[in-house]
This record gives sequence, C-alpha cells and structure tokens, in this order.
Amino acid sequence: MPEALDALTKSLLQAATNAGADAADAMAITASSVSIEVRGGALEQAERSEGTDIGLRVFVGHRSANVSASDTSSRTIEEMAERAVAMAREAPEDPYSGLADPDQLSARRDAEGLELYDATPEPSPETLQDDAARAEAAALAVKGVSQVQSAGAGYGAQEIYLAATNGFEGGYARSERGLSCVAIAGSGTGMERDYDGDSRIFQADLRDAGDIGTRAGERALARLDARKPPTGSYPVLFDERIAASLIGHLLGAINGQAISRGASFLRDAMGEQVLPAGLSLIEDPTRIRATGSRPFDAEGLPTKQRAIVEKGILQGWTLDLATARKLELAPTGNAARGPGSGPQPSNWNIALTQGNTSRDDLIAEMGTGLLVTSMIGSTINPNTGDYSRGASGLWVENGEITHAINECTIAGNLRDMLRAMIPANDARTHLSRVVPSLLVPGMTLAGA
Repeated sequence: MPEALDALTKSLLQAATNAGADAADAMAITASSVSIEVRGGALEQAERSEGTDIGLRVFVGHRSANVSASDTSSRTIEEMAERAVAMAREAPEDPYSGLADPDQLSARRDAEGLELYDATPEPSPETLQDDAARAEAAALAVKGVSQVQSAGAGYGAQEIYLAATNGFEGGYARSERGLSCVAIAGSGTGMERDYDGDSRIFQADLRDAGDIGTRAGERALARLDARKPPTGSYPVLFDERIAASLIGHLLGAINGQAISRGASFLRDAMGEQVLPAGLSLIEDPTRIRATGSRPFDAEGLPTKQRAIVEKGILQGWTLDLATARKLELAPTGNAARGPGSGPQPSNWNIALTQGNTSRDDLIAEMGTGLLVTSMIGSTINPNTGDYSRGASGLWVENGEITHAINECTIAGNLRDMLRAMIPANDARTHLSRVVPSLLVPGMTLAGA
C-alpha cells in the first residue's frame, strides 16, 4: 500500500487528537476510472476521473461526528479535525458508539492472496472503445435488432487505507473491468430492449465482447410481441439475473440495523426455518477474485466465512460494532463505510446452495406460469414481508416458453416465498452473490 495513504490517515488521526478527540478513525481512498461508450461504431462519450477522498470520524465520549474532503492539504486536515470535534461535542450521546477494542482487531492488514487487484496495465481508451464497438456490432448482427441503445466498456482501480487510534492500520487495492450492451428490437410502439454485460476483477476473465453483444440482441428479440398474463395464482421462476434480489430481501431483514429497530419480518426468526431444509446461505469474504472479498471490515475487525442460514435454519444477524452492542451480541465483521459516512452493517460475498436441476428442467416442471427476467418498482413491507413488484418476462405453457409478458404485477409474502423456493443449478460462481434461478411455486399474478 502506498505510503501516501498511510501518511494521510496518520495526519488525520494526529489532527483529531490535537483538536481534542478522545478517539478517532480515518479513511483514505484514491480512485481512478475510465469509461467509453460507442454508438453507430463511433465514439459517443469518454470519461476519466482521478482523485483522493479522505474521511475522519471522531469521538468525544459517546458523541461522534464524521467529516470528509477531497483536498488533502495540511490546512484542510487541521480544519476537518477541528470541525469534526466541534460537531461531535454538539451531537447526541450514543452509548453504543465507539471504536473496537484492540483485542477485537484483525491480525490481517492487507489483501494478499485474495486477488482483488489486476496488476496488468490499465487498458487504453482505444482498447475500451474497440471492445464496446465489437459488442455493438455483434448485437446489430442479430436479425431483428433495430438499434443498440448503448455499448460501453470501463476500467476502475482503488487503493483503500484505514487507520484508527486503537492501533489498527491496514489497506489494500482493488480493480474492476466491465463491458455491457443494451440492444433494441422491433420498431415504433413495439420496440423492446434487453441487455447483457460482464464485470470482473481481472481483465483476462472478462467475457468476449461479441458474446455479450449477441446475447443482448437475442434477449431483446425474445421480448417482442409481449402480452399481459392472465390474473391468478401461478408458479413464478425468477431468472438467475434477478434471483439475487429475493435473497437480498432476506439479507435486508437480518441486517442489524433493521433488527435493532424491530423493523424486520424476520425479527423473531432466529433459530427458525427461513429457507427450505436443504438450503444454506453462506457468507465468505475470503473468496478469491470476488468483488465482495475484503481482508477486514470498515472498523478493522476480521472478516471470515459464516453460515447465515444452515439447512434452512437462520443462524445469525449481520452486525457492525454498534448494532452488536445494542443487541448484546458479538460483531460479525460486517461494517461498511465510505470516507463521508459512519459504519453500517453490510453483507460481503454470499452463496445460496444450488439445486440439482437446470433452469430448463424447472421450466418443464412448472407447467403454466411466468419466467421473470426483469422487474421494476416495488411495494415491500419490511415489517410483514408483503411483496409486490412490477415484472416482465416469458410465459410458460405446459412446460414450454410460448411468448413474452409485460405489464404485470407479482405478489406474495417473502416468508412464504423464501421457505418454498426451489433453486436451479445455473448460478454464476464468480459473482459476489451466487444465487441460481429460483422457482416460487405459487404467487399472485395481476395482468389482463
């Protein structure tokens, strides 16, 4: 980790101490990114950004405040510290706030072995433009695709450093390479669009641009001549691209902030069945080449693999230090923050047990129902789990896809949906959220 970020955080901590803080932690992030978009084979837009952000959190007793800046001068650092301490003295007391005890801190201070950074040279703008142009050309080559809304490629890199007056110091680097394409099929009021894309840490792992463009075009074609579905109770299969949203609702319901407020439909479910008996949900922040991996959390606590749900039974909440103290539990190493915000609980890499059958097998078995490929809007009650979302996708009749569907609403209750779902075996294992297509046997559809 560059000495510059180490020096920045130490300067922030020293300034906070000089200004009268009892304790403090500091974060410094340097980031650079470049993105390219093409249209009609020509460059449409190019952006590049570089910068350093610094953040300081101070404690005066049980009062705290956060400040941040993008100017790293000595004068700014001193002013930040003075402002933060003044703000903290006026803040309400929070008996659960505070830094970690030294014996709680992670012994790991870097990301060696996690492969979070690609050391190969940053791709040139010309390389990114060529990738985007190839994706666009592949989409336009699909018969029936009328235009490409956007085709873009990008690269980003970050260096992150965290230090605190409890003795923690650590940092690591990240990189990301992405490529995407949005294709449009049809004409006039009958136009439909869909997309494909890929994002990886290592450029060598990125899918081929031609494959991404072709898949985007094929998906757009499949959405043509859409109709409204009949109203009634039908099985609903959530495509792998969106199935992680269901697990996201479960993760939100076990977040320490929701639990501590009592604002969760799973607030009383510890030790109870929340998924089918054969399914587990594992969090692993130590996975190699995964975007959700990290050697320590935003409070300097160690990250480690844990079972959130084991064989259907809920095992624990997702906690940072403050929510753990409030609930009188041990923290789980799940604090996340940016330079300008305080920590809050967040999940890292998660993986749901995959099934033994393919998505096609589930389609054949579901009889008549809806394969959801995209969703818009939502009305979800976090206290009861009542679920309602706008959806579109493909209609399944007698186990076969027959036509596209749009302008419909799917509804149910998340507790019932999660306990009844049936997984396919099609999850992409390189993603941070490894979740396969999920079949929910009975949901309410409102269409025609």
